[in-house]
Amino acid sequence: MGSIVGKAMDDNLAKMQAFQLNTMQMQLERQLQMQNQMRERMMAMQISRARETLNYFGAFYALVAVGGLGATLKRKTPAPILPLVPLTFILAYQYDMAYGTMIQRMREGSEHIISDEYNLLNLPAGLPTFETIEAARLKQKGE
Repeated sequence: MGSIVGKAMDDNLAKMQAFQLNTMQMQLERQLQMQNQMRERMMAMQISRARETLNYFGAFYALVAVGGLGATLKRKTPAPILPLVPLTFILAYQYDMAYGTMIQRMREGSEHIISDEYNLLNLPAGLPTFETIEAARLKQKGE
């Protein structure tokens, strides 16, 4: 009689463990999906911000270009358009960030670092452990 009850309890325990494993796996998948969606939204916001910055900087660049060209024609010296040289590089950078392939190049660079230069990503003192976190918590609580 005891073996029947024990076998039923073992079966119940196995079913409960399988259910818990399935539940934890589903929760992990949902967390990963949520984190990915949040990352995608943040990247979309950064791209949108870069495009908006480009609009404002493009207007500023056009104003400087027209003013500099007018002053150059009036004074007959190229000095007023000299600020366009660094501003052109900044405008090109902004355009590449907003509409170009900068994000793809950054992604490829990141993948290269992860695959070939992983040692650069190590934390200075290694990963925090439960013991180090608990010691810091107790130290802070004691202060």
